[in-house]
Amino acid sequence: MRRPLIGMTAYSQQVQYGSNDLMAGMLPMTYVKAVHATGGRAVLITPDDPDTDVIESLDGIVFSGGGDIDPAYWGAEPHPAIDVDVARDTAELMLMKAALAADLPMLGVCRGMQVMAVAAGGTLHQHLPDVVGHDRHRASSATDPLAVDASAYGRHDVVTRAGSRAHALLGGRLTVNSFHHQAVDDPGEFAAVGWCPDDQVIEIIEDPSRAFALGVQWHPERTADLRVFSALVEAASRSRSSLAA
Repeated sequence: MRRPLIGMTAYSQQVQYGSNDLMAGMLPMTYVKAVHATGGRAVLITPDDPDTDVIESLDGIVFSGGGDIDPAYWGAEPHPAIDVDVARDTAELMLMKAALAADLPMLGVCRGMQVMAVAAGGTLHQHLPDVVGHDRHRASSATDPLAVDASAYGRHDVVTRAGSRAHALLGGRLTVNSFHHQAVDDPGEFAAVGWCPDDQVIEIIEDPSRAFALGVQWHPERTADLRVFSALVEAASRSRSSLAA
């Protein structure tokens, strides 16, 4: 039986490969391995030729982490600390709106959760240290066993709302890694259902009326806890089966 086909948003980056200096479609293999480990088949979606036709071929989609989202999308002036990728913003917001319209099972990771919120009419905090007074959401003392690169990632707890899908999936409290300086302020049409208890930064958004629509602010693909990927692949499999019936 064919595995559920999971699209994964990637980005373009100039890289040195041997003696060649070239532009490459990039995504850390931790994302790909997370999808494969939970029963899906990963395919990369690069931002160079934006269109929504790929939605027709997918059973689910992951909006991956990365850089900042242009605050022009929610009518704000840019903070000096942000660095945007216009091509990626254009491609991913277009793709997100199409995925929402098709009720395609989706998982947003870090930036991906922020894309979910912005596409659904929400807003972001542009530079989180200005809001919470610290930078612990992306800095660590190199003691975080959850992260592949412990020296770069923060570590904190997340609490979930009782009765939410996130609570049923992840329990009432868990410890996560994180690396971000933008954060969801208003989740738009989504519901905020998970927070960092230390500063109330939104860490999880969802829409339980959809087949599967979950966003997490941390990086589960860099840990051994792949429950959100398993849930996405399961939802993608159910969605594909219902369409085939």
